[in-house]
Amino acid sequence: MGIVGTNVPRVDGPAKASGAARYVDDITFPGMLHGRTIRTTIPCGRITDVRLEFDPAGFTVVDWRDIPGENCITHITDDQPCLVQSEVRHVAEPVLLLAHEDRDALRAARVHIAYERGQPLLDPLRSTLVHKRILIEQGDLARGFRAADLVVEGEYRTGHQEHAYLEPNGVIAVPEPNGGVTVYGSLQCPYFVHHALTVLLALPAEKVRVVATEQGGAFGGKEDYPSVIAGHAALLALKAKRPVKLVYDRAEDMWATTKRHPSIVRHRTGVTKKGKLVAMEIEVILDGGAYVTLSPVVLSRSCLHAAGAYRCPHVRIEGRAVFTNTPPNGAFRGFGAPQAQFAIEAHMDRVAEALGMDPARLRLVNALRPGDTTATGQVLGADCSAVAVLREAVRRSGWRRKRAAWRGTNKGIGLALFRHGGGFTGSGAVRLASRATLVTCERGVRILVASTEMGQGAHTTLAQIVADALGLPFDQVEVAVPDTAEVPDSGPTVASRTCMVVGRILERCAHEMREGLGGLAPAEHFRLHGPLVVTKQYEPPPGVAWDEDHYRGDAYPTFAWGCDVAEVEYDPDTYEVKPTKLTLVQEFGRPINPTLALGQIEGGTAQALGWALTEHVVMRDGGMANAQFTDYTIPTTLDTPRFATVMLENPYPHGPFGAKGVGELPFNGPAPAIVNALRHLGLDVREIPALPERVMEAARGRA
Repeated sequence: MGIVGTNVPRVDGPAKASGAARYVDDITFPGMLHGRTIRTTIPCGRITDVRLEFDPAGFTVVDWRDIPGENCITHITDDQPCLVQSEVRHVAEPVLLLAHEDRDALRAARVHIAYERGQPLLDPLRSTLVHKRILIEQGDLARGFRAADLVVEGEYRTGHQEHAYLEPNGVIAVPEPNGGVTVYGSLQCPYFVHHALTVLLALPAEKVRVVATEQGGAFGGKEDYPSVIAGHAALLALKAKRPVKLVYDRAEDMWATTKRHPSIVRHRTGVTKKGKLVAMEIEVILDGGAYVTLSPVVLSRSCLHAAGAYRCPHVRIEGRAVFTNTPPNGAFRGFGAPQAQFAIEAHMDRVAEALGMDPARLRLVNALRPGDTTATGQVLGADCSAVAVLREAVRRSGWRRKRAAWRGTNKGIGLALFRHGGGFTGSGAVRLASRATLVTCERGVRILVASTEMGQGAHTTLAQIVADALGLPFDQVEVAVPDTAEVPDSGPTVASRTCMVVGRILERCAHEMREGLGGLAPAEHFRLHGPLVVTKQYEPPPGVAWDEDHYRGDAYPTFAWGCDVAEVEYDPDTYEVKPTKLTLVQEFGRPINPTLALGQIEGGTAQALGWALTEHVVMRDGGMANAQFTDYTIPTTLDTPRFATVMLENPYPHGPFGAKGVGELPFNGPAPAIVNALRHLGLDVREIPALPERVMEAARGRA
């Protein structure tokens, strides 16, 4: 039996369990200062005056005039300033940076900012400033609706969600003797930060180094935002000529950083009497906040998943991400797919209700199968598992029996069928040209990639892939610290791509290395000949083609598939909804490490339950008013129901050992399964989180 498919211990487990792992706030440097960010307190207007109300002796003070390069945070669009000069576009925009060796003195420093207030735009439906538009069309929509016996319309809304990672954002910037800078930080994408710093600081690439420290969670919240905090720390360090540590407390992290995009999705669906979908007209609206940041890729994934796991000959999907005077929204586990699939899955239950059809039966009639085409014209391969996960979830959960037996009680059961595209959208993976390196060493082999370990077990699964491909014991494979001075750019640790994409590159490296070893063990070859280095670059699977201009073709190399069945109890006095059991059936190729995959499925499900039921970001005058865990309610173990988890295997031929990605897939199903369980109870809930207040409104509407 090979190492792939077994539950080897995590490579990062002993250090974390013993407390030996050093997170960014555990690290110090001689002469280190502490940094602080002074932020705006209004959502819209202009700064008329900035006044220091403290003695600046012993302080380092930085404003926009201290930026040697471009005053921007480099994202997809360079519209976000590193430090505000005069125009204010959202609450918590950074204006001034302070550093001091004494944290108490730093906290006590007062800065007065005077404003000329403007009128903020806070409603995305009123926004005419569009960050990104996308249109997907297939067939003839008018013809499809003419063929329909029934047309069902609906609007579905989702709110912000806070990442709630255990460790807030933090970095340390260290000035180097050559005029450059090294940044140590809790971050997902070292090369994203590296590039942003070269632009901000006007430094050549070789004078900027980014090192990923141990990371206490991220979930997408440390994809783009570390470019902001790293830029701030680096500016302070270069001006002070001393290391600067900048670590947010929880309140600042929640108030100032990105969230999941709120969404408004509208469906108009044509269906025959027998339940066949013949026309889908879908509008996707995402609240992008004040700057573009990652909204284009979030909108892209949202639109590409908007038609769900279903075939339909006539489809029109129109999406836009719009400006509001709120902090920018960014990537969060699933980034756009959960919002879109919440809408389609809630809508499918309403279609089933209108037809008098069992919701599972409606899905079975329309579920995508191998050889079917998606709305972009992508032909699905043999690893399309929509029908398999649906049937298994229905069987395992006792769906039909419970649905019949629970009518008229306070128990409900609902399901959701979903998918998730693996890797970057369209041609993104080709543009990245990700590289990975494998090198022999005294111990065996060493993996050099920029992929970060943020708790998901990436370094363990990558080591398993290499060990199995080389025929080595697992303990002879080590993974280098992601350090831009040492590792190649293997792309960001996002989009369920690390195992499937980077793991596949490493598998190819291992196959080539095995040939070059000449029958010797890697450690023995190293002793005799020195290091053997193999570097490979991403190669797209054969036949994959994407037209970015028209949004046609293969949106992703492949999809992972899932079906969740949620069982809930409803309290008619308090209007509280309590999930009691979730049956989770997921297919993501082949699990490299089943225990780690199980952790991803059940952890992602628990996180999605918070989005569905309790995690309510209260926005007041453009800012988060409940930026603390006392009244932003994330689920605990007491809120987590029993999980019955099934991992179906349907190997993907172009993934390492048949694997796809699993990190984001589990987030897509729980929220719609929960609201569909409420629909089984007669409660029409179309907006989440399904707070007791919203459930009460639905109950009154039923009465």
